[in-house]
Amino acid sequence: MSGFAFKQFKVQQSNTAMKVSTDGILLGAWANLSGANRLLDIGCGTGLLSLMCKQRAPDLEIEAVEIDEGAYTDAFANIWHSPWPDIQLHQGDIRTFNTTETFDVVICNPPYFNGSLKGPNQARNTARHTDSLSFDALISAFIRVSHPRSRFILILPIEEAQRLLCIAMTEGMHLQRECLVSSTENKAPSRRLLELSYTPCHDPITESLAIKHTNQQYTDDYVALCKAFYLKM
Repeated sequence: MSGFAFKQFKVQQSNTAMKVSTDGILLGAWANLSGANRLLDIGCGTGLLSLMCKQRAPDLEIEAVEIDEGAYTDAFANIWHSPWPDIQLHQGDIRTFNTTETFDVVICNPPYFNGSLKGPNQARNTARHTDSLSFDALISAFIRVSHPRSRFILILPIEEAQRLLCIAMTEGMHLQRECLVSSTENKAPSRRLLELSYTPCHDPITESLAIKHTNQQYTDDYVALCKAFYLKM
């Protein structure tokens, strides 16, 4: 099976609009899975986040939801050929996803373009633009599948992360932990990893991470975070 090879699994991505990205790898490696028994992956794409989390916590019960047929096809193949075919994959819209059980962790690398110019690829537009899944709808989906101790873990660009955080706070959620990510040491952060929950928190943990040095070599912090996954790290 061709695709992106990691140490313990491969990701086929011939049918999905959104390929494996550094954002996804960061999120899957950074997510707090401690004490979790059940995890929901919203908009799972190729299944990358589900597979990364399953590698980190093999006993975790994972369900993944993907609306796009092409991405679902890739995710199905990736999960089936992985060491963890017990990941439950659903094709459909998270806004109408039915479940009788709640999840301890919900993870998502969400669409974030809002009002920007769209391209001719409808699947790519769905994966990238918030009119396919608005931040309000995303927060509502989390509320519907969560319990009082659930964690919501995401990655977004800096401005969009603040916008989502403001919506989440109006729904009684609080920032617990964040990481400001820059592409190189000399650049301002371009991404923000967020961990939200219903637990009040007056002093959230703030971390920072540069992916590469100015010479384009990976930083020690990025290697430490992601070395369990990259084939040549």
